[in-house]
Amino acid sequence: MQALILAGGSGTRFWPLSRRSLPKQFLVLEGDRSLLQATLDRQRPLVEPADVWVSTTAALASEVRRQLPEVPAAQVLAEPVGRNTAAAIGWALRSMPEAVRSGVVAVLPADHRVADGAAFRATLERAARVVERDDRVMTLGVTPDRAETGYGYLELAEELDAETGLRRVERFTEKPDLATARRFVDSAETLWNAGIFVFRGTTLLAHLARLEPAIGDGLEEIAAAPERTAELYARLPAISIDFAVMERLDGLATLPLDCGWSDLGSWAALAEVLPRDAAGNAARGDVQAIDSADNLLWADAGHVSVLGVSGLVVVRTGDAVVVVPRERAQDVKRLVEELAAGGREELV
Repeated sequence: MQALILAGGSGTRFWPLSRRSLPKQFLVLEGDRSLLQATLDRQRPLVEPADVWVSTTAALASEVRRQLPEVPAAQVLAEPVGRNTAAAIGWALRSMPEAVRSGVVAVLPADHRVADGAAFRATLERAARVVERDDRVMTLGVTPDRAETGYGYLELAEELDAETGLRRVERFTEKPDLATARRFVDSAETLWNAGIFVFRGTTLLAHLARLEPAIGDGLEEIAAAPERTAELYARLPAISIDFAVMERLDGLATLPLDCGWSDLGSWAALAEVLPRDAAGNAARGDVQAIDSADNLLWADAGHVSVLGVSGLVVVRTGDAVVVVPRERAQDVKRLVEELAAGGREELV
């Protein structure tokens, strides 16, 4: 099995720690390995680094290679320009030797958290066996533990294999309202869409060519004239793999993934997985909290002290400080947008 790691995102919700030149996937948020490095680590020994490919941007490729020296440099693929995940996955598959893309390929985001690597590998291996046996396109759905409105959901249809728990995916539902999310979780007939896919590379390329011929034809043009990659790639439609292929497949199948998964979509999400003190404060770096509860305190440089406050995210780096209520942590990206609009490029 080959693994394709998608590592081209910007991750503005972790500003001011994340920047354009060092987005979320490169950050060390737990332990001593970045999210990207942890994505590589958790695949071993099921997938070794020699069988890993990384799709990233030209601006980030050198940092990917620095953080992942075990991955062959030629297998770090730098998109000339971002065209969303359908083009990125298609181009990566088309860049693999034919014998490689004819086999099983797993697509993995670079910036997610998995608490139980063994459970993750076991499910990935089961999915690979299904693909080898039935040539199915698979998506791994996370077993939900709460009514989350920030995730997409997979609505499940009939069981396809009682032994493995394989289910057909009836439909995708993007970020439902709270009432719908509660109904989904109570029904036990939905999974969170984690953006993790397993398929034969040649099969996915065939679906992509059939459903999005502009991408399929463009990839063949690039393969025929690689010296024109920058020009031709920029013409590819910008569409996600979900919209381009996954939501339009009748035979898409899924296995439930129960491995302590989180997409770490904000500072508040990080606070949920970090160790907390008796008052519920999660902290990293040189910080102190007095008469304060349920805060995330992060000092990447200098010191942070809080007194008599609750429910905050306080993050300090060498050149910026952000303070935001935990329930509004998703809105940190608005700060980045305002700074960029105001020409504060040194901060973004």
